[in-house]
Amino acid sequence: MRLPGPSGHLAPTVPTACLGPASARCAAGIRGGEPLSFLEFAFWNIWSKKARSLGLVLAIAFAVMTVVTLAVTSSGLEQSAAAIISVGKADFTVAQKGASDLLASTIDQGELTRLRQVHGVGSTVGVLVETEHLSASTPVFIEIGIAPTDLAPFGVTIVAGHPYGATTANQVMVGWRAASTFNLHVGSRFHANGTWNTVTGIFSTGNSFGDSAAMFPLPAVQGYNRVPGLVTMVFVKDAKGVTAATVAHRIDTDLPELTTIRTASQFGRADRDLVYLKAAVTGSTFLAVLIGAVIVGNTMLLSVFERTRELGLLRAIGWTRRRMVGLLLGENMALALLGAIIGVALAFAVTSILEQLPALKGVLHANYTSGAFWRALYTALGMSLIGGLYPATRAALLSPLKALSYE
Repeated sequence: MRLPGPSGHLAPTVPTACLGPASARCAAGIRGGEPLSFLEFAFWNIWSKKARSLGLVLAIAFAVMTVVTLAVTSSGLEQSAAAIISVGKADFTVAQKGASDLLASTIDQGELTRLRQVHGVGSTVGVLVETEHLSASTPVFIEIGIAPTDLAPFGVTIVAGHPYGATTANQVMVGWRAASTFNLHVGSRFHANGTWNTVTGIFSTGNSFGDSAAMFPLPAVQGYNRVPGLVTMVFVKDAKGVTAATVAHRIDTDLPELTTIRTASQFGRADRDLVYLKAAVTGSTFLAVLIGAVIVGNTMLLSVFERTRELGLLRAIGWTRRRMVGLLLGENMALALLGAIIGVALAFAVTSILEQLPALKGVLHANYTSGAFWRALYTALGMSLIGGLYPATRAALLSPLKALSYE
């Protein structure tokens, strides 16, 4: 019979008997009397061992699914957090440094006074942000306590009705998205912030996060949550002639207990949970690559032992060691790409389920960035390359004579 030679052309005739039980595998070299190309030969090897190939694909797919799911959920949570600071029309946001999460930040009146005295600070808007479970369909509803005089600087536009009073109890303004969700209009009664409230106005912020929330007089939210005098964060606009970066640096220096946030990447300063989550994503990627490499390496090593006589025959007909390594790693790379595709599809399904969980509904919005897909590809190819390098090298170093006599 004839096999692909070292250059991809037909090699000299080799007796089928030289392979014994492996003769069917060596038939990969011909197809109806015609030789197979290098790629066809590699794909035939993959197809002829369906169980082994499927096992490798699934191992890679589950590793990729884990990594991509963590990446898109982490990015989604960061995006949701970033939406909070983008509600206020400010140059940057100030929060408590090192809080467990952004909504756990607390700034008292003394710190707020000192903040306003920092040179370059033009105006400030302090808000108290809390969440409330309203129903199974709205497990996390955002409630913002803000003084009515700060509504315009905060970027709030009244589209119907009027603002609530500064200290009036049981009054609320709702974003137009929230009004649509709960079928509210001016004069409606709405149960939130622990009590029934009259809707005095409907507002728009130009931000989907803010437009899905409700706003109350600041003292009302402080009283219900038993945090008198405290705000969650402060939205700062710099004075004319001073850059935001300069003012932010002064605040970070003069008020070390507070931190400034200008971009989503700076959220780690005020939200340790996001820092831990990002670290978990990075750690899971490395762990998935290492564990996957062990699985791939073990499976491929067993395959090399199983194919010893076949590989010895290829070496005997003139295949170079480099070509042998290319064949085996090429088979792995093809399986890695298929595993990456399946893994991404599984990640879509798992993330969709997570978004519907009561604890995450309305909070988690998966963010499928290009980085998540590149991470999937790197994970799949990395575990396949690392896991397959030793078995492929071992196969290339086989002695043709010993390989052909292998039982």
